Formats: sequence, C-alpha cells, structure tokens
Amino acid sequence: MLTLKLGTTDMPAKEPTWTDERLELLKIHFAAGLSCREIAAYIGVSRNAVIGKLSRLNLTREKDGNSRRPARTDAAKERRPKAVPRLQYKVLVAAYAEPRPADGEAIHNGRCCSLLELTEQRCRWPISTPGAEDFCFCGNTPVDGLPYCAGHTRLAYRPGARQRAAGG
Repeated sequence: MLTLKLGTTDMPAKEPTWTDERLELLKIHFAAGLSCREIAAYIGVSRNAVIGKLSRLNLTREKDGNSRRPARTDAAKERRPKAVPRLQYKVLVAAYAEPRPADGEAIHNGRCCSLLELTEQRCRWPISTPGAEDFCFCGNTPVDGLPYCAGHTRLAYRPGARQRAAGG
C-alpha cells in the first residue's frame, strides 16, 4: 500500500486528510490560541490546509487587545524611509533629465527595425499595428537600462498613470 509521510505520522494515500482525530486536534489547538503554523506542525499537515479548514469551519479569532503580534507604533512607521524602487528612479530620471518635447510633437522614428533586427541597443516601442504591412519598432537608441528611447519612455512611464488607471 502506498503511504505518505505527513509530519510525525504515516498516512495511507487514499485516506482523507481531515480525520475526526485531526479535526478535534485542530479545534483544541485553535481554541488554545496556537498559530496556524504551530497547529500544522503538530497535526502533520500544511499551514495552508489548516487555514483552509478553519475557513470552511467558520472558525475565526476575535480581534482584541490581546493579540499575539504587537501593533506597530506611529514612531516605527515614521522611522521607516520611503524607498523608491531602482527602476522607477531610473525611469523618472531618464524621462525628465532631457528637455521635454512640446505636447503633440512627434517622436522621430528614423531607425525603424523589424522584430528580427531588435536588440537591447534599439528602442522596442511598437509602431503601427502588429500584423500590418508597415508594422515595425522605433529602433532609436534607448535610455540606459530601459527598453525605450527618451521620447517613448515619457509615454510609457507617465507619473500618476497607475492611479488614473485604477480610478483613484
């Protein structure tokens, strides 16, 4: 017979994971205040199995002042520096370091290239519609570390674009 090793007990593969014994242990340990990870280690199932079973049994913990994890203080939140992801910083520098073209001014696409000619040294902004006869990529020299030239970088990485897209 095929058996699976779960935690400290051997269990045949065709038997259910949640036996009556395991359900009782789950309820006892949950009532005692053990974490899902501790319950899982004791019973011999995964943490996600414990969380799923607790959810299906509608067992929840009340949010009160006696929670095991201490709440963060406002001072701890203030001490933490707001980090700007490296790529986002590069994008902003690249997009706004050069003089910005006037709105409506066309971006020069003099070095158009096909997909086969596309390299990391060429702007990857698509021109026209894929499948059309005149479809190509911009091909201009990209900004260091980015896939697009300066003009297309400004189009691709507009400040606040995510907030506008999310409706907020």
